[in-house]
Amino acid sequence: MRHRKGGRKFGRNTKQRNALLRSLATSFLESERLETTVAKAKALRPVAEKLITLGKRGDLAARRLAARYVLTPKAVKRLFDDLGPRVKTRPGGYTRILRTGTRYGDAAPMAVIEMVDKPEAKAEGESAGKSEKPRGKKTTPGQAAKTPRKKKKEEPAA
Repeated sequence: MRHRKGGRKFGRNTKQRNALLRSLATSFLESERLETTVAKAKALRPVAEKLITLGKRGDLAARRLAARYVLTPKAVKRLFDDLGPRVKTRPGGYTRILRTGTRYGDAAPMAVIEMVDKPEAKAEGESAGKSEKPRGKKTTPGQAAKTPRKKKKEEPAA
């Protein structure tokens, strides 16, 4: 009987399912935002939360546990250098799932899983003193008028 059996199978065997979750977790840690199906996002959330909690711990044993699960060293480095310290004061609930509609090909319900506190919000406060004006070629009003424009040769419509 299936009574009280938790988790999703995704139509895969155990090794394939674990590989899928490891791949999703690695992609999520590298980009902090991932668009996938609702079921995969719900399965990814507890995995990501546990990895981020390891990142908060920050010790060597936690780093080795995370490196066993995550596929790339880049994701491990980001987890311990960026994500862990950023959520140090938050007691949990580091991710959110936002539904985005259905996929065109098979009408599967899609969702975005992302970090609750985005780094862009902190970056805006820090760069308030800087000018956001794009830097380009400096021209005076007289120079702009002196530059010749190329005329297009008009041809009759066929």
